[in-house]
Amino acid sequence: MAEWVWEGRTRSGEVRKGTIEADTEKDAHLKLRQQNIKPDKIKKKGKTSGFQMPTGRVKASQLVIFVRQFSTMIDAGLPLVQCLDILSSQEPHKGFKRILLQVKQDVESGATFADSLRKHPSTFDTLFVNLVAAGEIGGILDTILNRLAAYIEKNVKLKRQVKSALTYPIGTLVVAMGVVFALLKWVIPTFEGMFKDMGGQMPALTQLVINASHWFQSYWYYVVGAIMAFLWLFKKTLSTEKGRTAFDTTMLKMPLIGSLIRKIAVAKFTRTLGTMVSSGVPILDALEIVAKSAGNKVIESAIYFVRDKISEGSNMADPLAKTNVFPSMVVQMIAVGESTGAMDTMLQKIADFYEDEVEVAVESVTKMIEPLMMVFVGGIVGTVLIAMYLPIFSMAGNVK
Repeated sequence: MAEWVWEGRTRSGEVRKGTIEADTEKDAHLKLRQQNIKPDKIKKKGKTSGFQMPTGRVKASQLVIFVRQFSTMIDAGLPLVQCLDILSSQEPHKGFKRILLQVKQDVESGATFADSLRKHPSTFDTLFVNLVAAGEIGGILDTILNRLAAYIEKNVKLKRQVKSALTYPIGTLVVAMGVVFALLKWVIPTFEGMFKDMGGQMPALTQLVINASHWFQSYWYYVVGAIMAFLWLFKKTLSTEKGRTAFDTTMLKMPLIGSLIRKIAVAKFTRTLGTMVSSGVPILDALEIVAKSAGNKVIESAIYFVRDKISEGSNMADPLAKTNVFPSMVVQMIAVGESTGAMDTMLQKIADFYEDEVEVAVESVTKMIEPLMMVFVGGIVGTVLIAMYLPIFSMAGNVK
C-alpha cells in the first residue's frame, strides 16, 4: 500500500494538507471524499533522501500509557497542544518522543489531531486514526481514547495467548532438529568407530542408523539448503493472494488449530467492530478497517462480502450467516443486537465470551500437543540409542 501526499478543502472551505495510505490514486480520492474532503492535489510520496534517525518500534504497553494519560488530560480540560507538549517532554522512548513532537507541530500548524496521527502509520494504525477522528467530530475524544486503551490491552492479551499456544510446539521442534543433527553429526560416528574395533556383524537397525549418519555427513548442506529453500518458497507463496487464501483455508479446516483460529478471528472481529461502532464510526468504514486487520484471507473475504451486502441495503446478520465462517451463535446475537439497537454492546459481549473461549482452547491445545511432541522427540532419540546399544548387547550375549 502506497502513501499519498494530498492537499484539499473541507466543506467549509478550510484548506487541509496531509498524507494518506491507499493502493491507487483513485482509492486515495475515495478515502478523502469519505472524510468530507475535496482533494485538489494528490501525488505519490517519494522516498526521502538523506539519513533519517530510526524511530524504533513503539510497544503496545507504551501506547496504552500514552492514551490513558492523554485521555485524563483531555478530560481535565487541557488544550490539545499542551497535552502533546507535556507527554512528549516526559516520554522516555526517543522514537516515540520524536513522533509526538511532530504530531504537536502539525496540530499547531492547523491540522486535525487525526490527520497528524495519520502521518505515522507504523505507530498509529488506521483503526486508531479513525477512532480519534470520530472522537474529534463528536467532541468525545477522552471517551474514545479510554476505549482505545481498553481495546489495545485486550488485543495484546489475545496475541499473548496465541503466542503461548505456538511457542511450545515450535520450540520443541527446533530442539528435536538440533538433537537429530548432533546425533547424526557427532554421536553416531563415535559409536561406529567403537563398533569397528569390536568386529562382527552389526544388527540391521544399527546399520540403518549408521548409513543415515554417513548420508548426512556427506549431504548435510543439501538438507540445510532444502529447509531454507522450503521456507523461502513457503514465504513467497504466502505473499501471493492465491497462496495466502489456500493456506488460510487449510488452517481453518485443521482439526484442533482450525477451531482455535476461528475463535481468535471471531474475538478480534467483534472486539474491533464493537469498539468502532460504539465510537460513532460508520458501519461501512468500520467493516473495511476490520477486514484489513483480520489476518486471515477467508475471514477478510467474508467481511467484505457482508460490507457489500450492507451497502446494498441488507442487514448485517443475513449475509454474515451466508458466509459460513462465523458460528451461528454469533450471527444470532448480532441479529438481536440489530433489532434492539444495541449492536455495540452485543459485539462487546460476544468478544468477551470468545476471548475466554480462546484462553480455554489454548490450554487444551497445549495440553494435547505436549505429549505428542514428547513422544515424537522421545521416539527419535530412543530409536538412535537402541540402535547404538544393540551391538553391545549382542556382544555381551556372545561372551556369555
